[in-house]
Order: sequence, then C-alpha cells, then structure tokens
Amino acid sequence: MSNLNVKHEYIEVNGIKLHVAKQGNGKKLVVLLHGWPEFWYTWRYQIPELAKHFTVYAPDLRGFNLSDKPHGISNYKTDTVASDIAALVQQSGFKKALIVGHDWGGAVAWTFATMFPELTEKLVVCNCPHPKLMLDSFKSNPSQLIKSWYIFMHQIPLLPEMIYQFTLPLFFKQFVRGWMYNKHNFSDDDLNEFVKAFKHEGALTGSINYYRAMLQTKPNLKIFDKKIQSPTLLIWGEGDKALGKELTYNTEKYIDAAYEVKYIPNCSHWTQNDCPELVNEFLLDFFITKK
Repeated sequence: MSNLNVKHEYIEVNGIKLHVAKQGNGKKLVVLLHGWPEFWYTWRYQIPELAKHFTVYAPDLRGFNLSDKPHGISNYKTDTVASDIAALVQQSGFKKALIVGHDWGGAVAWTFATMFPELTEKLVVCNCPHPKLMLDSFKSNPSQLIKSWYIFMHQIPLLPEMIYQFTLPLFFKQFVRGWMYNKHNFSDDDLNEFVKAFKHEGALTGSINYYRAMLQTKPNLKIFDKKIQSPTLLIWGEGDKALGKELTYNTEKYIDAAYEVKYIPNCSHWTQNDCPELVNEFLLDFFITKK
C-alpha cells in the first residue's frame, strides 16, 4: 500500500466524515466509488495511472473501512450515499467530476448521475446494472434471482456478520481471488489489507446495510424517471458469477447522451482488479480522447 503514495484525509459531508485517499493535481476531478466487500484500496491499479492526468479521490463509502458508520438501515439508501458524494464534489473546489463506480459503487454512481447531472461530467460503471434493470430482473429473470441469493441472506440480522467475522481471510480467498481469472492481481498482501478493512468496528454491519436498505426501505424510484444526461461508459467483465451479462441489455434507454459498453471476456465481477490494464485503457480513452 505504501507504494501508492496517496494522501489520506477526512472530509465532513452530509453529517458524517468520509475517509478519502487522494492523489494527483490535474485540472479535472475523478471520483472512484468502490463496491462490496471493498474499500478505497480496490482502485490501487487505477489511482496512479489516473493521477498522471487528473486529481483523484477514492473515498471509503459510508459504513466502510475508515469512514463513519451511522446506525440504522435507512442511512444506507443509495440516494443518501449519492448525496455524500455530491457534497464531496462540491467541497473539492471542482465544479463537476468524472465519476467511476464498481458494484455498489456503481449503483451509487448511476444514482449520483441521475440526481446530480450538474456535478457529473462523465459516468463510468463497472459490473453494476442500471438500478431499474436490476429490479426488473428480480421479477422476470429466475436465473438472476438465484445468482442473487446473497442479497437475501444479507437481510438476516447479525448472522451474516457472525459468519464473515470468523471467515474473513477464507472469504476473500474464495469470493474475490477465487472468482478472478488473473489471481496474481490479488496478492496475499492485498488480501490482508481487505481483511483489515473489514475488522474495523461496525464495518461488517455498515457495509451489509447497503443490502438491507435495498429491500427493507422504500426505494425512491422517481429518481430514475429522469434520464442520465452525461456521456456514459459501461465496462462489463463477462465472467461475472453474480450478475448476468443480460443485465447490460437496453441500458441505453436510461441515458440521453453518448453511451458505450465495453465487454471484457475472461474477466470476473472484480473488473478493475482482474483486468486493470484494460480498465485503465478504457478509462483514459473515455476521459481524454472521447469528447
């Protein structure tokens, strides 16, 4: 982790403190939003490359690692988390940001771009479908419902925390490295950093509360009545065991701007860790070359 040369700061947003890893001093801001079970460090392959051109912020989302972990499931609704990121961008000194999200960070990114078009210069999402497509799949796609068994397991109070608490190293070996095609990209040192992040008090409950809020609070679907106004890139590892490729189909109907999808064969759900060089290439091309 030391070779990343990032600066660590705590920034107050929305009544909580977010821990943010920063690097670079470019004229545009890139904000990298991690998923579950991740934290800012999941972007370790992207931060140095992006920082050559941009100012890069990689926050721990609320509930994760070193950021605050407010009590109560309703504090983890996606629109609340998106508002954290809006406040972060507004305090950054930049007028808008290039937003990148993976997994739950992708859900936050979709929501952010819809709620705050004036703060979104461009949007990139890795292996997370548009929220409306995800909800539709629960009704119409039995195979996706089966793949999403863990979402329902996470609704049980306390039990998931107890299971993970005693199995964290094994969990990251099987669930993250085990799914990856390029397993050397998730070293033992990386694994130890992930384990450490989820041993912080409240980190397991805070992070799992994203799933609980998804099903146990009333979703604000009116947000998605508006189409995304920013140029959008969807990057998708085709070997995702949790989310089927069909969840990417028809995404363009939710976007009123330039839209592109890049599929990566032999790449797992952990897109930016499994195929970092390709993801970096796509990001830089989209942010610098594409108008």
